[in-house]
Amino acid sequence: MNRNSPSASPQSRKTPEILVCFSSQLGWMAMIGSGPLLKQLTIGHPTPRDAEAALNAELLEDSRPGEWNEELVGKLTAYAAGEIIDFADVELDLAPLSDFQRRVVRACREIPYGRTRSYGQLAAAAGSPKAARAVGNCMAANRFPLIVPCHRVLLADGRLGAFSAPGGTGLKQRLLALEASHAIE
Repeated sequence: MNRNSPSASPQSRKTPEILVCFSSQLGWMAMIGSGPLLKQLTIGHPTPRDAEAALNAELLEDSRPGEWNEELVGKLTAYAAGEIIDFADVELDLAPLSDFQRRVVRACREIPYGRTRSYGQLAAAAGSPKAARAVGNCMAANRFPLIVPCHRVLLADGRLGAFSAPGGTGLKQRLLALEASHAIE
């Protein structure tokens, strides 16, 4: 079909958004993907219904359950079981983010497994050294936990700070302990 043809509506060319929900040792996870892009991931839920309910309502409305990126499901499940996993190859839908937020996400993805950074250090790595509070807001709204390892970002004094996933700072501490037990020196 000719892409410029009147019968080729934008709706018919849209890549479907797929909802995937699965259990892990960190609780239920749910994600929405489209084509090669992860649009959102949520972790640490007690039930599949809770995991799905935590997803962005607009994304959820446009998605359908199915199979998407079985390799990523395997990596997330392995990570939750304590394996050292690199998520650098996971493609993220960063279109909804501002330029600043994209820089913060990229800098956060560079934090090595088993290591931490302060919000101020992450702000500096993102090119905005005085924006620690804005980095905190960006991490609180992170749509890709584990892939964008916001759990590795701490307060300047080394305290955990907040964590928006279910279980809050308890889950953040659990993730840091899991990584510390396998950290590569």
